[in-house]
Amino acid sequence: MRKIILYTAVSLDGLIAGTDGAIDWLLEYPNPNKQDYGYQRFYEKIDTLLMGHATYTQIMGFNIPFPYPGKSVYVFSTQKHPDTPHVNFLSGDAAAAIRTLKNKTGKDIWLVGGGKLNGFVLSNDLIDEMTLHIPAVVLGAGIPLFGGIPATRNFRLVASKSYPNGILELHYDRGEQE
Repeated sequence: MRKIILYTAVSLDGLIAGTDGAIDWLLEYPNPNKQDYGYQRFYEKIDTLLMGHATYTQIMGFNIPFPYPGKSVYVFSTQKHPDTPHVNFLSGDAAAAIRTLKNKTGKDIWLVGGGKLNGFVLSNDLIDEMTLHIPAVVLGAGIPLFGGIPATRNFRLVASKSYPNGILELHYDRGEQE
């Protein structure tokens, strides 16, 4: 069975974006060595992406070519949208759709986010792994990593890495808890 992996950056106070969805804090964080923080290696392990409609809209607003060619992209929305050549829009039973995708043959699945979708997927116990990149930034207010979690979920830290610019990478899985 394929794994669903949440791979994202999060502030020290657990936020993935500012109050208006801004992610400029990520772009402004010093990266003098042009680190990709393992992104390319991770990207080669996945063939499917899951994201919420607000995240999709934000990505498409960057005025760049579609950033995920050759990948299956599923965008979850409360409203129906027509599919595009690159994106399948889903508005029905999201948990069932995600379980179906997990059971298909293929590479792993990237849970891109945002916070509401992350919380939904977590509350349905569908996240297998998380790789979090944490710059030393406190936003104070904004969009939480997990929105609306109704229950506790436990993960196990399996690896950590510190980058020269101060970003901490934490990798968790749902393995046996000690």
